[in-house]
Amino acid sequence: MTTAQTQDSPGKWRFWIDRGGTFTDIVAARPDGRIETRKLLSENPAQYPDAAIAGIRALLAVPEGAPVPVDRIAHIRMGTTVATNALLERKGERTVLVTTRGFGDGLRIGYQNRPDLFARAIVLPDMLYEQVVEIDERVRADGEIIRAPDPVAVRAALQAAYDAGIRAAAIIFMHGYRYPAHEQLVAGLAREIGFTQLSVSHEISRLIKFVGRGDTTVVDAYLSPILRRYVAQVAAALAPVGEGQGGDAQGSGRPGCRLMFMQSNGGLTDARLFQGRDAILSGPAGGVVGAVETAAQAGFDRIIGF
Repeated sequence: MTTAQTQDSPGKWRFWIDRGGTFTDIVAARPDGRIETRKLLSENPAQYPDAAIAGIRALLAVPEGAPVPVDRIAHIRMGTTVATNALLERKGERTVLVTTRGFGDGLRIGYQNRPDLFARAIVLPDMLYEQVVEIDERVRADGEIIRAPDPVAVRAALQAAYDAGIRAAAIIFMHGYRYPAHEQLVAGLAREIGFTQLSVSHEISRLIKFVGRGDTTVVDAYLSPILRRYVAQVAAALAPVGEGQGGDAQGSGRPGCRLMFMQSNGGLTDARLFQGRDAILSGPAGGVVGAVETAAQAGFDRIIGF
């Protein structure tokens, strides 16, 4: 059993967790610096509602049903493939794409990249959105408004998507990255109607290129609700007593200890700020960061990881 330095959190446990599609791996540093590990099935509903929380309970010797003593925990840092698997298995949120009239096929056309140049049968990937709403609006590249959206028509179109059971909207307008007023107007109307997930391109990915900005915004709308439900489940189990503790996903969502998630860029973010756009490579990024740090501690500056 190895030891870890505890100067930053004396007297408390620290947890590092990789929540994969099949297994959840937990590394914990005890208050005295000794390292403990656990490996659990990520999905085992007959035994526990969440593998990460079950592992924490086991290491802290807390029985199922009893509150997790968050005052004994300094922080929990997690990488997860929840968003990755939802994307690969196409199990994200039902999403409507809201875009400038005439650009409804823009993301499907994409950059017209062809992996097999001479293939006669081009198989396009399935799109993440299931409906498209084209808004009669247009802003020139210099900011001149050619057509302003009609709020009545916009509301009617969005209401139809909402009535069809869709609750996530990805809003991408031409030149919206620089002139966001129309996106803001439509987002406000969607919020009034009751859409629970609004991903707006000038907020999600403020890029000049329509396809890259649009793809990122759609992914965020598609994955963020799935991710938010998982984060809320973990956070609720870690909430102080009386504030939703016990795994209730409808709890406060405010953990009693510092809960952070690994982003695709290899950096950590607070659980409340973790979004779909940042989560696709959360698990793999954690593996890369861990491999680099482990190799550096062993004196290697050139490694091959897999």
